[in-house]
Amino acid sequence: MKLKIQKIIADAGICSRRKAEELIKEGLVTVNGKTAKIGERADPETDYIKVRGKLINPILKKKKYIYYLLNKPVGYLCTVKDPSHRPTVMDLVKSRERIYPVGRLDMMSSGLVILTNDGELANLLTKAGKHPKKYLVKVKGNPTEKQLKRLRQGILLDGEKLAPCEINVRKIKPESYTWLEVILYQGKNRQIRRMFDAIFHPVLKLKRIAIGPISDRGLPVGHYRELTEKEVMELKNVMENKETKGEKKSKRK
Repeated sequence: MKLKIQKIIADAGICSRRKAEELIKEGLVTVNGKTAKIGERADPETDYIKVRGKLINPILKKKKYIYYLLNKPVGYLCTVKDPSHRPTVMDLVKSRERIYPVGRLDMMSSGLVILTNDGELANLLTKAGKHPKKYLVKVKGNPTEKQLKRLRQGILLDGEKLAPCEINVRKIKPESYTWLEVILYQGKNRQIRRMFDAIFHPVLKLKRIAIGPISDRGLPVGHYRELTEKEVMELKNVMENKETKGEKKSKRK
């Protein structure tokens, strides 16, 4: 079966789909000896695919998918390598297979991060709206209901209209701070911090407590564990169900 080149590269655990597209644009990917192009498809069973001159077909044949759930502490970056040599989540997770973190969680935030070498699942997790992310957020002061309603409806931020989100008040200390539960259906860079900056109630603490159906209150900060087969299937089934609904809507039109 022919698949997009970037998907094949991601499935091999070489890098993410986005990075694979960059490698293709740079001319570092070949299919049967010819330089690959964006949008091109290939059959990993019959076509010879090379990245930087290295054949990746053998990697695909012996591929073992890894899925880890990490409770990230504050002070670690969600990246594989940092040019400034700051701590990354890779310092906390040991794996014989090449894995990478999926999605954004800034250095000063804590909470759940999934690390995997499954390019297809990584792509699903980063698609807007497919897997809502739930956060506990402590903000300075006490936002009014009018301000929170504005954020719930989706504000205009840096010239871009944000998608609606859910915000529920958990605890209020008058004239001091407010704890909120925030559920996002998209993942813009530092989105929650920028949202609350916009209403003049900056974030003091931010912790991700759920990724789609996955949550783990018993996982200590700085520790990680493997996702169960059931959890992996739940992540994939959420996506399949939404795609099926989308197809039905398209047919009705």
